[in-house]
Amino acid sequence: MSDYYVGSVARDDAWLAVAYTTEGYDHAAVVDGVGELWTRYEETAARIAIDVPIGLGSTTAPRPNERAARELLGARGDAIVPAPVREAAKKQRYRTASRVHERKAGHELPRSAFESASRTTAMDEFLAAIEEARPVFAEAHPELCYLGFVGEPMTEPPVFAAGYAERMRALAEFDRDAPPTVQSVAEATAGHRISIPAVLDAVALGLTVRPGPGSLRSLPADPPADERGLEMRYVYRSERSLSDE
Repeated sequence: MSDYYVGSVARDDAWLAVAYTTEGYDHAAVVDGVGELWTRYEETAARIAIDVPIGLGSTTAPRPNERAARELLGARGDAIVPAPVREAAKKQRYRTASRVHERKAGHELPRSAFESASRTTAMDEFLAAIEEARPVFAEAHPELCYLGFVGEPMTEPPVFAAGYAERMRALAEFDRDAPPTVQSVAEATAGHRISIPAVLDAVALGLTVRPGPGSLRSLPADPPADERGLEMRYVYRSERSLSDE
């Protein structure tokens, strides 16, 4: 069996996974979380890119990769939602989490960061428990992936028709088979409430880690590790480095 290169995005309670081989798109699946994602692909995946934070600060936020990506994305930099510090991510109530985050990092926790904190904690605890998964998983952000593909940030949010169109163009420019792949992935989500932007983003993450044009790169180029040894970085695929590092 060929190795799979998987892009997975987490939306609400569902994770959409798009699997490629070196030959092209293979299949898509909807799973309940990182545990089911790993169970499905632990024997077959060469790389899994996810849009959930890997590596958390203990006293510093935003993380280095988040700061660097915000600068590169310009007007689209607000798409980068900084992860909470590890202690705050574990809290069940926003006020408590924000208080802990402010004490540790020196500023209030954005509510959008708290709303995805349960996934962040689940990913963090999973990698702490399953060390063999660490080399397989990599964090990626869809907006950085599109930037890597075409050399410039997207200009519109993905929920608008213009944003959908420019992301489809970016995917098609990078991989001519991307448009029919998007259609196939959308069809594979039947029975699940998966948004159109999530389909595009999962395809983008899959194309990022699948061997193809350019190189798989890291932002920052020399990423620091957190206290558990997890590197705080985004991966992206591009012909050239997006940073001056």
